[in-house]
Amino acid sequence: MNWQSILSTDPVAIAIPVFVISIIIELVAVRMGWRGDYDWRDTGASLAMGLGNTISGALLAGSVTGLALWLWQHRMFDIPVAWWSFALCFLIDDLAYYWIHRAGHRIRWAWAAHVIHHSSQHYNLSTALRQTWTGLFGLTFIIKLPLFFIGFPIELVAFCGGLNLIYQFWIHTEVIGKMPRWFEAVMNTPSHHRVHHGTNPRYLDRNYAGVFIIWDKLFGTFEAERADEPPRYGIIRNLGTFNPFWVAVHEWVGIFRDVARARSLKTAFVAAFGPPGALSGETADALRAQWQAETAPPALLPPSAVPAE
Repeated sequence: MNWQSILSTDPVAIAIPVFVISIIIELVAVRMGWRGDYDWRDTGASLAMGLGNTISGALLAGSVTGLALWLWQHRMFDIPVAWWSFALCFLIDDLAYYWIHRAGHRIRWAWAAHVIHHSSQHYNLSTALRQTWTGLFGLTFIIKLPLFFIGFPIELVAFCGGLNLIYQFWIHTEVIGKMPRWFEAVMNTPSHHRVHHGTNPRYLDRNYAGVFIIWDKLFGTFEAERADEPPRYGIIRNLGTFNPFWVAVHEWVGIFRDVARARSLKTAFVAAFGPPGALSGETADALRAQWQAETAPPALLPPSAVPAE
């Protein structure tokens, strides 16, 4: 197998025509009555975000590549490119993605870069292309840097990351229901990822997986999709606009506005690096706790004491 030839390709660039064809097929299926929804304004915003992500990625990738190269030059091991190192890199890269994704939901600074992907109130294949323009500034890429220090070649890590991104495209759909049970048990699926995009308190900050749902089950963040509770898509406070520039920067503007208004260093720190919604009390944990309190069955009253005769 010519690994050098394989790793010199960009799997995402090759997959783009497949993405476009798949969106068209899904759009036709939805128009024919299959489950799902499309809004041309929303889809247009998603496509604009995808284009902007490609441009910003090309402009900013050099700085991350330089840091990765420096770490790889000081690597712990010389890992060759082979089938076993590819499989191991793909697995570790997916684990790193889980923590990158989790940080993107739990730290507001990182959320400012990631929230773009959740800002659509529709869930279809075009939503998969709604990607950030400011991912580098979210700083979550730091979580993946140990792969280079361990000794995985840069082109191998990049290739595995591209495959991971391609896999996640097809799970952004309502057309596909549940997959076979064995597949749902191990892999991320449309059902699992619909939960992740849901704003229902039950579903908030769940199912961070990229490819393997086992990470969520291992780290306690898994939630199964319920037939009696379809996900409501979007963010807690929806934007009300399809302007891609505001979609791209709205949370950064919110952070700097809140920091400027802060009356203490602690409040400023929480505004920037606390969980999203910390200042308003609308964190995912708080909303879930409130929902659990409101839906919990009333506690059984203790039996009345029988007075002594």
